Amino acid sequence: MKAEPLLIRGGRTIDPSSKLDDIGDILLQGGKVVGVGSGITAPEYSTVIEAAGLVICPGFIDLHCHLREPGYEHKETVASGTRAAAKGGFTTVCCMPNTNPPLDSAATIEYVLAKSRAEGLVRVLPVGCITKGRQGKELAEMAEMARAGAVAFSDDGEPVLDSRIMRHALEYSLSFGLPLVDHCEDKALSAGGVMNEGWVSNRLGLGGIPAAAEENMVARDISLAQQTGARIHIAHVSTAGSVELIRRAKEKGVRITAEVTPHHLTLAEDRVMGREFVAAGYSCGARGLPSDSYDTDAKVNPPLRTAADIEALVEAVGDGTIDAIATDHAPHAWEDKVCEFGLAAVGISGLETALGALMGLVSRGDLELNTLVSKLTAGPSGLLGSRAKGLGSLVEGFAADIVIFDPEAEWVVQEQDIVSKGKNTPFKGATLRGKVMATIFEGGLVYRADGLKVRGAK
Repeated sequence: MKAEPLLIRGGRTIDPSSKLDDIGDILLQGGKVVGVGSGITAPEYSTVIEAAGLVICPGFIDLHCHLREPGYEHKETVASGTRAAAKGGFTTVCCMPNTNPPLDSAATIEYVLAKSRAEGLVRVLPVGCITKGRQGKELAEMAEMARAGAVAFSDDGEPVLDSRIMRHALEYSLSFGLPLVDHCEDKALSAGGVMNEGWVSNRLGLGGIPAAAEENMVARDISLAQQTGARIHIAHVSTAGSVELIRRAKEKGVRITAEVTPHHLTLAEDRVMGREFVAAGYSCGARGLPSDSYDTDAKVNPPLRTAADIEALVEAVGDGTIDAIATDHAPHAWEDKVCEFGLAAVGISGLETALGALMGLVSRGDLELNTLVSKLTAGPSGLLGSRAKGLGSLVEGFAADIVIFDPEAEWVVQEQDIVSKGKNTPFKGATLRGKVMATIFEGGLVYRADGLKVRGAK
């Protein structure tokens, strides 16, 4: 993408990679950052964005999203998913391989990369399968996929249940230095469950998924990573027990990293009952609560957990136990969610609401703004290693990937405004604080919100 010179003027610039937090200007030219400071003069014929009162930071990096292509284009495509990413402030997204066919070969990795070059608004980095067809029986050709451009490996949506195969995968990954991303779920314990096991599942008569279903697999992965010396990344951590296991493993020097989603940081199990019931203050034993009241948009795997789990997750983000925040953007068609809770698809469409949901934690004082920005930029960039060189930073000479957001702007999540094909979000109708005003990818403006002050420079 060829981009004209662009000057962003007078915003609060936050770049955790260089410990920068100051009011100033940023000049972009030739797709790169060429100036960071104050009083920068724009070249003739530049575009100027007036950013006073706004935050400027590196473009967000999403380690975990689902673009659904190939095979499920009725749910999402590379084109529609990257539009949603741009609106959410993400300039790099890592797409998971549970497509049809799965991304388990060099050819499928190359297909996604070609699609993203042709139709994507932002950078797409594919994640390849650990096992062929995500069946958990035979290792996929991981080395070939690594050479084709895969940045990690995962059977996301399915755990690698066979510990022997998982150990072999970890050993094999040492030869090319890319992490394995595991969906930690003990299927024997989660069987029949559709939400967190607790008072809400009992009240609604829905099958529960205990915390141990996640924690058992996290413990196994830690043991295997310790034995092999390989890198393991735990996807969508959701329980306090998992946090403690990961914290202790890091203290022992295990090469383990972890991510958490915006919805697991902000929504508890009672959200399954519907936003109106949560807002009304219903709790265990509340009279008059219909036993069949639920919202399938809040059905996700792993499920929304307890308030105590949320507290532990937020603390883990703050103290560094959790390395990154990833959306696990999982768009679905209307018919996938408008059905009985047990039959509904799992997943939340999350790219466009991520910042607004997370800024609520900042507004309440539960999380520092710089920490939040770090977990969306420098944190995920560091986990991707050399594949993300020059990303997640505003250092001069690096890629001009930038998001500009208003930390105080309030907005209502309306279904008609969601650009993803997936409208399945439990945040519909909610008022969020923190709005993306512009997203810049390789120096070009790929998203611009109403109200952003943009003009030509003299």
